[in-house]
Parts: sequence; C-alpha cells; structure tokens
Amino acid sequence: MRFPDSPAALLQELVRIPSVNPDCAPGQGATGELACATYVGEILEACGAKVSFDEVNPGRPNVIGRFPSDAEGKPGLLLAPHVDTVSVMGMTVDPFAAEIQDGRIYGRGSSDTKGTMAAMLWALREMGDEIGSLSCAVTFVGLMGEEAGQPGSQHFAERYGSEFSFALVGEPTSLETVYAHKGCVWLKLSARGRSCHGSTPEQGENAIRHLLPVLEALLPWLEARLPDFTDTILGSPTVNLGMIKGGSSPNIVPSDCHATLDFRETPALFESGGARKLVLEFLESRHLHDLITIEVIGDSCPLLTDPATDGIRRLQSIGSRLTTAPWFCDAGRLAGGGIPSVACGPGSIAQAHTKDEYLTIVDLEAGADFYRRFLETYR
Repeated sequence: MRFPDSPAALLQELVRIPSVNPDCAPGQGATGELACATYVGEILEACGAKVSFDEVNPGRPNVIGRFPSDAEGKPGLLLAPHVDTVSVMGMTVDPFAAEIQDGRIYGRGSSDTKGTMAAMLWALREMGDEIGSLSCAVTFVGLMGEEAGQPGSQHFAERYGSEFSFALVGEPTSLETVYAHKGCVWLKLSARGRSCHGSTPEQGENAIRHLLPVLEALLPWLEARLPDFTDTILGSPTVNLGMIKGGSSPNIVPSDCHATLDFRETPALFESGGARKLVLEFLESRHLHDLITIEVIGDSCPLLTDPATDGIRRLQSIGSRLTTAPWFCDAGRLAGGGIPSVACGPGSIAQAHTKDEYLTIVDLEAGADFYRRFLETYR
C-alpha cells in the first residue's frame, strides 16, 4: 500500500472511513468499525507488524498488530486507541471529508480518537525496525466499541491481559497522563402496576406512584452512604437521577414506570460490589425488592493505576504530567483485566463529540513525536 506522507494525511485517511458505533446511532445506518479496522491493519503491516482481526461482535473486530522482537520474554507494551466514533447527527461540518482549515483537521473522530491513533501509527512507522530491539514487546490494538459499553477492551483484556505489563490508551488528554478516573454504572429501576381507565383509578395500580416514594427515600439514603466510598484521588462517588418515564396517556392509570440512575463509582465502591449492590441493600432493608426491579443498562470500570508503575515513570520522564479525568475510557477495562493502564494523547477532550470536531495539525504532530519519544525510553 502507499503509506500516507504525513501524520495529517494519515489522519485524513482515517477520518474519511466512517466507523460510527452502531450502538451509539440506532436507526442511522451506522456501519461500524470493520472498514476502518481493515485499513489500520494495512497500515500496521506496512509498519512491520503481524496483523490479526479478533471479532468481538459480528462484523466488528479488534485489529491487532504484533511487532517482531529480537528476544523472547520481554514485558509487553500495548498501544490502544479505539477505532469507533460516536454518531454524526447534528454535525455542522462534513463528518467524513477530513477538510483542513486554518491548521485544523475537521471530522468525526479527528479528536476522539483517530488523532491519537494516527499519531501512534506514525510513531511506529518512524521507529521502523528498531521496534524489535526495544526492551519491551510492542503490540498495537485498535479497539472496537469504546463509545458504548467497551466490549472491545473487555474482550481483549480477558483473552490477552496476562501478556502485557503496561497499556497506553489513546485519548485526547493534551498529552497529560490520566491514571485515574471513576467508573460509570446506569441502573434502571422499574415498578409495575395495573392499568385501567383514568376515571376509575381505584380499579388499577399506579406504577408511577409505586416508584416515586421509593426514589424520594432512596436518593437521600444514597447521598448519605456514598461518601463512605470516597477516594483520596477521585473524591466521592455520585448519583444522578437522569431519566424517569411512566404511563402512556393522562386518562390511563400507568402500568409501568422506569427511572434511570447514573452512578460514578470510585474503585472502593466498585470493589465493594458497586452501585447495584448498594441499591439492592436499600430495597431489601425496606422490603421493596419484590416491588422494584433493577437492571444494569450500562457500565464501565474505574481506573486507579499506581503512579510508580514503570510505564508512568517513562511518560513522566518525557514531560507528561499526571492528572485525573471526569470521563471514563478503555483504560479502566484493560486495568480491570490486569493490565496497568493509563490514557494519554494529543488534543483536548473539549473537541471530542462536538458538532465541529477537529484536531490541530500542530497537536497531531506533537503527539506523534511524543509517542516516538515514549517508545525510545525502552532503548
């Protein structure tokens, strides 16, 4: 294949390949990650890697590039951006044109995270055959599904986690090292009732009225308990009542009502059994567990990697500052699978998911240089 002649050209090629996560864009004709993963595989082969595709969901693989090494038994280093993007709905720029204006490359994924992926791939290209003589065994994985549930990183960690001593996840962090973030759990609480005509409400059971008093008691109870799981780095877990839905018409007694709670979990809460266990404890203590059902409709893992980890020390040695993040990413899943992990990459999270998403060429080139210098610490 013809390798792009600059990091900017490589990022343009990546942005031009639609890889919208279909779980983020139901009914929008999202094509998923396969085409982008295939192209990344060609780039990796051109860089000297042995490439394989590990299908996680039908037609949606992780793309894995393993670089040859001159000796066995080296600690494994994983470079891990994701290939999927969020929906393009509402964008004010052409999401797949990858146009350059005023030193910015516009398009969906340019910041999150095809920019970090292009920078990593360019650094690997520049390192060339020297990769094999490094003191680590280098593997690149383009992860599918990060934007919804992170099945790609979960699957990868379960299958290959024992092979790696450090993972550098590609996210736009202004080249700061995110070593800690909270996890996220969405719980759907449901109450059932019995519908009837609104003029005779006494003949039915109002599901909304079943659920509302439970929420009114549950939320203050949670807000009093969550500080018990405070982390010195990440602070206290939080809960937000984000959605409530019940009934179909004013003149019908509602037979169902649902509320969605958004928990941001610290490692202490996660390790204790998490938000679901805490809510179940409340319901059982008040004999409500038969009235209210709980369903986990989304989750991710918290991240808290020891700053003394060798990979973090290497990042610090080339000028990266330790920081935390309010968002979550694949690093939590990989760490949960036993791989010490951080997130670090060019660009700002402020540009991610926006209607005019972009990455500056200056930031992209700085990212490629940064990743190359990080790899050189293993000489």
